[in-house]
Amino acid sequence: MAEGVAQPLSVAPTTWATETWPLGAAYDPPSSTVTFAVAAPAATRVVLEIYGAATGQDALADIDLAIGPDGVWRGRVEHVGPGTLYGYRVWGPGWDVDPAWARGGSPAGFVSDVAGNGVRFNPNKVLTDPYAMEITHSPHSPVVRAGGLDPGVFGTGGGDYRGRPRREHDTGRVAPKAVVVWDQTSTGSRPRLPEESSAIFETHVVGLTRHRSAGELRASLAAFPGFEEVVDVPSELRGTYAGAALVAPYLTALGFTTVEFLPVHESTGCEQGSDAPNYWGYATLGFFAPNRSYAADRSLGGPTREFKAMMAAFHEAGLEVYLDVVYNHTGEGGNWGGDPNTTGFTTLGGFATPDYYALTDENTLVDGATGVDNQVDASSPLASQLILDSLTHWTDVMGADGFRFDLAPVLGRSPDAHPRDDVDAQKQFMRCHPLLVGIEALAEKRDIEVIAEPWDLWGYEIGNFPPGWAAWNGKYRDALRRFLKGDGNTGDFVTMVAGDYADFAAEGGPQRSVNFVTAHDGFTMADLVSYPGKVNDNDMPFGPSNGGSDDNLSWDSGGDPGLRRQRIRNFWVLLFLSRGVPMVVGGDELGRTQNGNNNPYNLNTIGIWTNWAMAASNAPTQVRVDPDDADLAYNDILGTSGAPVGINPILGFAAYVARLRRDHPALRQRAYGDLERGGSDVSYLFSDPRGQGGRVGGDRSVRLLIDAGEVGGGDLLVMVNMADEAVDFGLADVAEGQQWRRIVDTAGIFPDEVNAWASDEGVVIENDYRAQAWSVVVLLSVPA
Repeated sequence: MAEGVAQPLSVAPTTWATETWPLGAAYDPPSSTVTFAVAAPAATRVVLEIYGAATGQDALADIDLAIGPDGVWRGRVEHVGPGTLYGYRVWGPGWDVDPAWARGGSPAGFVSDVAGNGVRFNPNKVLTDPYAMEITHSPHSPVVRAGGLDPGVFGTGGGDYRGRPRREHDTGRVAPKAVVVWDQTSTGSRPRLPEESSAIFETHVVGLTRHRSAGELRASLAAFPGFEEVVDVPSELRGTYAGAALVAPYLTALGFTTVEFLPVHESTGCEQGSDAPNYWGYATLGFFAPNRSYAADRSLGGPTREFKAMMAAFHEAGLEVYLDVVYNHTGEGGNWGGDPNTTGFTTLGGFATPDYYALTDENTLVDGATGVDNQVDASSPLASQLILDSLTHWTDVMGADGFRFDLAPVLGRSPDAHPRDDVDAQKQFMRCHPLLVGIEALAEKRDIEVIAEPWDLWGYEIGNFPPGWAAWNGKYRDALRRFLKGDGNTGDFVTMVAGDYADFAAEGGPQRSVNFVTAHDGFTMADLVSYPGKVNDNDMPFGPSNGGSDDNLSWDSGGDPGLRRQRIRNFWVLLFLSRGVPMVVGGDELGRTQNGNNNPYNLNTIGIWTNWAMAASNAPTQVRVDPDDADLAYNDILGTSGAPVGINPILGFAAYVARLRRDHPALRQRAYGDLERGGSDVSYLFSDPRGQGGRVGGDRSVRLLIDAGEVGGGDLLVMVNMADEAVDFGLADVAEGQQWRRIVDTAGIFPDEVNAWASDEGVVIENDYRAQAWSVVVLLSVPA
């Protein structure tokens, strides 16, 4: 076939009775046809192209689509099916339909790069279906350079690119192609767990099993009771959906109910060798497509099958799967060099810029509340529908049990929102925003969880979402970090451990508060207790990374490895005894370190992946980063514990407290309980160490009685001593009719670092108990 020439395929007659066709490409097996539908309300011509390969070839055929009164272009094509590769070329205001235009790069029909209300049409740039179920690659993939080009070819505007204006370069041979997918793989039966029972393990699909040590999981965990069902991850599956599925028995044994994956949508920068590395995946290109680079099976349709099989494996193990989703911005980028005429659109923006993106009065893309070059206009009906359709797809087809929304306030901002706007008006607007209300309605109908990251660059909006939304509780994170380094912020600490009533009572209960002290975005727990500030200028594989918070509320524990291990235990026990839903970042249970990097978004490296060899070491930060490189090392921040060689005591302790919460009914409640001891609900009663008075601001020692009431399981007496000296805690006021057994003491005075005991093995405590400096003690009541 000559360059620039495509042949027409057979197109079935189009009638407007087909207006109910879904957007995207829907395969109909009985008729062997695919219905294609894409929204481009202002376009004047849309051509569907069929390709025989992802790169290196011109289109095999093209089909002119017809527009309906709803602004959607449609066509039903015969003799195509699953595995078909396709893309679109679009004309409209700014680029007239001109018979002289031809593939291969043509200026014919060009009027302006930006027209009307901000539309940006260019038929030289092949676009990916916004509803694509799979995508072949990203614009920054190495396959683009392999084709003799680079990401600059996707640019518009009049700037020079290889001797011609950018707008004239044809991208057909290297543009990402959409894939027609038809798959019936089951995702299993969803566990549908009560929200208050959740314990969330946040991780990355790749980082969870990519390290070679994932192939020796059974041996690494052999010394820990309860992990007998854990299996090794074969080398060919490491760092994939299939590999992640094999970790389900580990998470169940550890005591977690839910795995939350960093974004799995197709994005730019996730592929090895990418021109713009973005390991975390917060640069979405396909809101319906699983990331191809995370699949062991990368054949057409393979990532979908493998992802769904992973979901089935987790569901069979009784685990839920939440997905971190990014709808506030996309991986298309913004105006290049600040020039409104120059963008690199490969999907949404090329079809309907003002319907998908917030624009200024000068029609430049808004880089405001997101700080990443573009901002989705979630008040637009087209953008809002895409988001709801995407969530429905990932729930109904791909089996998701919940979603965590990156920079969620952006989805509820007024189209004209500004950081100096009236704060109260913005809050009211957000609580009533149609999209946020619609997401909550979808969640209720599908029985899924929706969790907001409740801040963006313009504000902190915890408690301002519509009822039914949960939220990452940054106030909890900050209060715990401060109190556990001795700040004496007693009031905030008590409020957060008790479930943050002010922010979540109206949202439905403490189960709407997702409590965390670490997440992917920031320090690991080991680094939190070991570094006074971020260290992001490391050499590979621990850096360099730009950005990252400068205000970490961290403390290096005076450089004492033993105290660092003790403080890790403090965080674990308080996180799992607090009202609300606990969340940890994967690897914290092993002492995983990033050598002080608090923003490794760009590092898909062995230094960031979970090193499972740590489980089998009493000196986890002394294990080799790479078994084949003796010179590559973690900073030994945790030293050598007193535990037996081959046993990581952090893991044993983490499993104990996670299982304690899983098994104790008083720690999994939807209500805030009574204010007095002896009520029918669980109550959190705080006092001074002797139980004789209330807390005083600046106190670094607090006693908490968790009164189980009629719920059962036994009361819990928690002694929190963040003073730098031992403090005596009293039991006289709670001793009548009960016997107290010690089940947790985080202090490093126990030589083998066994800091937790079964309820029938714990020492009986009859009088006062001396809590060591920087320690937490938990007593469990049993009938006297």
